[in-house]
Amino acid sequence: MAKLIILYNLKENVTDEEYKKYCEERKGDLILGLPSTTRYACVKILAGLKGNGNDPKPPEEIETPFKYIGVQDVSSLEAWDKDFTSKTVQEDFLPEWLSKYAADYYILMGDEVWSGGK
Repeated sequence: MAKLIILYNLKENVTDEEYKKYCEERKGDLILGLPSTTRYACVKILAGLKGNGNDPKPPEEIETPFKYIGVQDVSSLEAWDKDFTSKTVQEDFLPEWLSKYAADYYILMGDEVWSGGK
């Protein structure tokens, strides 16, 4: 399954509570309404660890460069490309998200290698 990983920070004037409300009341339904999207989760990062597999020391706590991560499952990257150029994304979502909420961001696209669950 194809995935989008969106790494981002909020604008300085936006609180975590305001952003959670926006996700619950608007963003979540908008993203889930895209034909290519099969699942979406927004994750607020609370802590981070950094290690080096070539160094036997335990990982150390770090301040992460991004405070939020979006994980979006899509039916295919081709289907996502079509959705990305749609009115819903280009006119309804992106202008609002970028002007009011998101500061710096990266959108990474890839294919899932493995997934599991209980």
